[in-house]
Amino acid sequence: MGASYHLDQNTNSTLRAYDILFDDAGPLPQSYPESPTEPTDLLTAAVFRTISPQAGELPNGLAPRLVQDLADIDISGPEFNFVRSIRVYDVRYARQHESGRDGDCNRSATVVLGTYGTQGDFSWARSALTALPAAHVGLESWGQNCPSIHHRSVFVDWQDYEGNYGFEQVNY
Repeated sequence: MGASYHLDQNTNSTLRAYDILFDDAGPLPQSYPESPTEPTDLLTAAVFRTISPQAGELPNGLAPRLVQDLADIDISGPEFNFVRSIRVYDVRYARQHESGRDGDCNRSATVVLGTYGTQGDFSWARSALTALPAAHVGLESWGQNCPSIHHRSVFVDWQDYEGNYGFEQVNY
């Protein structure tokens, strides 16, 4: 893409990151990663440094929410089934090639499947190439007379609230 950012050598990069994150031009993030090595008031200190609220209040009555891997509202109802329908297939690698004098076919693959639970909790589980949806492209020749294949991709599919199927694939 050709984009780059060069930080001034005299600027503290950690403080600059907080300046960007908590710029009062936009809303505050809703989720923050938990970090046992940092003090719990680090977030508040970052907000105070950039926004300078009075009497310990955040702008527009907002308060920081520490949410880890969960939605911050109840999404267990059927109206949120579209969230639970999202599946993320990470084909970390799929290799197939002939090797040796006998022309043996060597195949190996690692696939993991990411899914969302009842309250939006995301988890990974081992999967297989056979679990990939038919819409996935790039492995059609897998297992056929051992053509040389090297494939990596992330494939995301879902059903929207009306039941329509959608997907995206990124090969890398």
